Amino acid sequence: MSHLLRAAALSAALLASSAVFGPVAFAEEEKAETWRLFVADHSLPVVRAIDLVSGTEIGKFDLEGYAALSLSDSGRTVFAVQGDENVVHAISSGISLSDHGEHRDIEINEPQLTSTVIKGQKPGHVVTHGDQVAVFYDREAKFDLVSEESLAQGDAELKAFDTIAAHHGVAVPAGKHFLVSVPNTEVAVTEGELPPRLGLRVVDGDGKQVGEIATCTGLHGEASSARLVAFGCEEGVLVARPGGMDGPKLEMLPYGDQLPKGKVSTLLGGKSMQFFLGNYGEDKIVLVDPDSADETYRLIELPTRRVDFALDPADPRSAYVLTEDGKLHLIDVVKGEIVKSETITEPYSKDGHWRDARPRLAVAGDQIAVTDPRKSLVRIVDGDNLKEVRTIAVEGQPFGLVAAGGSGAVH
Repeated sequence: MSHLLRAAALSAALLASSAVFGPVAFAEEEKAETWRLFVADHSLPVVRAIDLVSGTEIGKFDLEGYAALSLSDSGRTVFAVQGDENVVHAISSGISLSDHGEHRDIEINEPQLTSTVIKGQKPGHVVTHGDQVAVFYDREAKFDLVSEESLAQGDAELKAFDTIAAHHGVAVPAGKHFLVSVPNTEVAVTEGELPPRLGLRVVDGDGKQVGEIATCTGLHGEASSARLVAFGCEEGVLVARPGGMDGPKLEMLPYGDQLPKGKVSTLLGGKSMQFFLGNYGEDKIVLVDPDSADETYRLIELPTRRVDFALDPADPRSAYVLTEDGKLHLIDVVKGEIVKSETITEPYSKDGHWRDARPRLAVAGDQIAVTDPRKSLVRIVDGDNLKEVRTIAVEGQPFGLVAAGGSGAVH
């Protein structure tokens, strides 16, 4: 979305507000927009909070180990998942957005580490839906459910749910039910290994299974878009649709003959349009339209292997992909093609260990933040022309990255 379009949209919103409330509304409130980057070091147990506009560090949080970061749906909480240390810390982003129909309010406070520490054997995926947070443990036969609101208040109580057997899986809150991966307990595994995933099941609020297990071999990758949740499988993408009192309904979207051999194992969900973007091997991505009658999948070839990718939550047409040659690509998801490419970093090969230090992306308003661990930088890129506008120096090796923020009225 161009800067002119964004400015026009803001002007229209202000005019509409004036028409309804008159000039008094402007006297009692002012507009504010703020974005914060939360950056995890590649090897040090630290997460830094950085103000995007000034580039200054506004918070430093010492942890117990290397952290993978995930952001809650609300943007209020950053989860620092330290799998090797069997712990998850919750960091308050200090930004709270609340909807008031004709406008949105924003409350801005200092970021801080919450008092609740979530412990379990090898925590992996942390998934939020509304106020519900599901923390899955790879080395325990359980996931924990906790309220995001209670994390902020410091009085969190965790409720445990059984996952049949320890496995590298996921649990997704879905209203009064949960979507939970299923391990294959009939396959013999060597000591220290985990069983593979064979499918997905729906469980109710008491942890009881509802209906039959849906096949999803090698289940890996999940995302939500509108009211749908999708999972990557060897057979295709499994979609969970709302099903009322009986829980979500599961539907497989097979790859069929339209795609070459491969599978989806990482998914992102569109925010203002219902679609999913997934990887398909290392040098392709695929657009998934669950309701298309004739083109469920659209494959996009990349010039080299993918390092990271992200969707623009404010501009539903735009996705960004960073490839190992250091180029950032703008994808038009409606056209299903690359429309612009620019070199941002030096090449970062995908060869080597999967957790080697490589760049990560986060979209913050009309800009894209790109970590560059070799240079100890976060590069800030214009989302329209993909040109670097400035850099932010970050101590150590900036690696994992999420962006929290937005705009609203401050009363």
